[in-house]
Amino acid sequence: MLYLYEFFYTWVSLFMTVKLAVVMDPIHAINFKKDTSLAMLLAAQKRGWELWYIEQAGLYLDHGKAMAQMQAVVVRYDSKDWFTLGEPIRRPLADMDVVLMRKDPPFDNEFIYSTYILEAAELENTLIVNKPSSLRDCNEKVFATLFPHCTPPVLVTRLPALLREFYADHHDVIFKPLDGMGGSNIFRIKPGDPNISVIIEILTGHGSQQIMAQKFIPEISQGDKRILMIDGQHVGYALARIPAPNETRGNLAAGGTAKGVELSTRDRWICEQVGPTLKAKGLVFVGLDVIGDYLTEINVTSPTCVRELDAAFNLDIAGDLMSCIAQKLGKE
Repeated sequence: MLYLYEFFYTWVSLFMTVKLAVVMDPIHAINFKKDTSLAMLLAAQKRGWELWYIEQAGLYLDHGKAMAQMQAVVVRYDSKDWFTLGEPIRRPLADMDVVLMRKDPPFDNEFIYSTYILEAAELENTLIVNKPSSLRDCNEKVFATLFPHCTPPVLVTRLPALLREFYADHHDVIFKPLDGMGGSNIFRIKPGDPNISVIIEILTGHGSQQIMAQKFIPEISQGDKRILMIDGQHVGYALARIPAPNETRGNLAAGGTAKGVELSTRDRWICEQVGPTLKAKGLVFVGLDVIGDYLTEINVTSPTCVRELDAAFNLDIAGDLMSCIAQKLGKE
């Protein structure tokens, strides 16, 4: 009789509704057509999962217990009316089976504090996507340097002399901050550029903060490819973000245009090099940025481009992510 009860309990637990919470920027202000977090919510709702919405300010610790002010949320594929929120309530994050951390950068102290709170929930067996400690450890620009065989020549420093030497060696370079997003504050310095001194001063804060220097990759004209990875495996295609005329940044936020492309042999090789490390670090949903033959960044905070790739190749990337999460929860 005991065995029958245990079997029944296990069978029922497998089919219980998954409770999913998302920490994201204000849902009323998202871009309906492009927002990846909304795609994730729609995919989870399609499975019948229970959805909860949290803004970063709603995360808190109460006597060491991870808590949040959250709201039940219903989402719709309707460009004029895509969500309904319930009344705010305070609830332990441990009540959730999974929490998606989808807060956009900047990666500032508040973001770090949020990972501490999410880590407390993780200790109570809530799955956090992506793993909080890895969000802290894996700076999206510096993380790529763990794979020097995949990257262009690159330097991270705050010393002006080293930056000048890098420029002298490579002649045409990119300087960028380590905490930027959307292509902000990225400078291309061509041979003979008279502004190198002021660019170094601005980006390093007169030598007070680290920046990244990369050799310029001319293949940027063909697009900065975003390759999405789920639990260390690529989704099969990339979104090439092609710079606007007279622009070196392919970021869509910087005016780039998007084109779906097949992965090249080199793209697949890069994914094979990086994938096992992503999986080992609990980085379930990640975006690799590849220009030409080179890995340039590894986006771990809130990767985008799901909607564009789905539309271009009839994919269901958010659905695949939910399947991965269900497997990790033992619900599929």
